[in-house]
Amino acid sequence: MKIAGLQKVTLIDYPEKIACTIFLYGCNFRCGFCHNPELVIEPVKEIINEKEVLSYLEKKKKYLDGVCITGGEPLLSLDIEFLKKIKELGFKIKIDTNGSFPDKLREIIQAELVDYIAMDIKSSKNKYNWVVGPGFDLEKIEESIKLIAESGVDYEFRTTIVEGIHDVVEAKEIAVWLNELIGKKPRKFVLQGFRNQGKFIDVKYKLVQNIEEDFLLGLKDFIEEYFEKVEIRV
Repeated sequence: MKIAGLQKVTLIDYPEKIACTIFLYGCNFRCGFCHNPELVIEPVKEIINEKEVLSYLEKKKKYLDGVCITGGEPLLSLDIEFLKKIKELGFKIKIDTNGSFPDKLREIIQAELVDYIAMDIKSSKNKYNWVVGPGFDLEKIEESIKLIAESGVDYEFRTTIVEGIHDVVEAKEIAVWLNELIGKKPRKFVLQGFRNQGKFIDVKYKLVQNIEEDFLLGLKDFIEEYFEKVEIRV
């Protein structure tokens, strides 16, 4: 596990919580529009060590409610003992994941080491290989979707809406896929607008426009019937 950085306070990464965010290096996907491309390839050594992070958390127990762990893909390297130490300090834990490590996810859920899971749904089932790159296992993605929905843990599924990939047809295909897998309406789905920050794995996305709120609202109206709750994030 290599820690890339610590955002000491966030009001947006953990719903309804004052939290901090821990960024881990490494990802097994190669989504061209990834907004954290510097975290995809694991470097030789970490930027910040575990002791430094735990020391900060010890000092901020009275002020922070939760800890978000993200990446990259955190389940690629996340140390279970590290989660236990965070839990011992009394924090709620949120994990962001691409869903490709269901066995690790199950272990964490069963050990009661996670309180909120946010899983990225990159695209509809038929487009996954095109979006995330070759070599992934769709069965593992589907296993994670079902596991999260049945876990009893607070969760959200979320899709970053990108011009040229996602439209109303694509959004509906994602919604139908999730409903069929779970056998009921998923609890929460979030539509996130792509933001052009100028650095991407695939340079073509430097030319792609931001997704505006009105477009997200239109998608929300189109798929709202498939979920208990749909939110947008611009």
